[in-house]
Amino acid sequence: MEVLLTGFEPFDGQRTNPSWDAAVAVRPTGYTLTTLQLPCVFDESLRVLENALSTHHYDVVISVGQAGGRPDITPERVAVNLNDARIPDNAGNQPVDTSVVPHAPTAYFSTLPVKACTAALTAAGIPAAVSHTAGTFVCNHVFYGLMHLAATEHPHLRAGFVHVPFTPDQTQDAPSLPLSTTAQALDLIIRTTLETPQDLHTPTGTLH
Repeated sequence: MEVLLTGFEPFDGQRTNPSWDAAVAVRPTGYTLTTLQLPCVFDESLRVLENALSTHHYDVVISVGQAGGRPDITPERVAVNLNDARIPDNAGNQPVDTSVVPHAPTAYFSTLPVKACTAALTAAGIPAAVSHTAGTFVCNHVFYGLMHLAATEHPHLRAGFVHVPFTPDQTQDAPSLPLSTTAQALDLIIRTTLETPQDLHTPTGTLH
């Protein structure tokens, strides 16, 4: 099985980005892995991703982003067709109240088994939770663009997005996970996806 795992370059003054550092630290077992670094830039990130999908066949594509402040590995469930940037991206773009893809659906669901992945992570002792929002910055931009490409051009593709916490060397105050743990989590998410044709029917909803 061919898997593409993407991460982002550093942004917002950080010197590193655990989404990329963990992606290249994954040691695949039972699947073929390609990694791709995306720029933290609206539109350009999707052009890079779209080019990768047009030049090679993948069975699974998982994009990964940094969610500083979150304590858990969080598979994302819903991508929304909205850009609303609180800060500029790495090229100085700061879109507000714009669509990722004009005239496209309001939202897409991940086609990863997000509940099964979260359960597998928890069983392995890795802090994890299903997330119902990927924000409105470049992470959600890529998540939505990826799901739109899957829906319109690559119907065979299973795809989705995962947010990961800071690493300990990035912060003294916010929650963090060692890079090795995050890499282990990404490998487990990939293997669970390949082994799970249908997601679990268990409650992971939130009250607020």
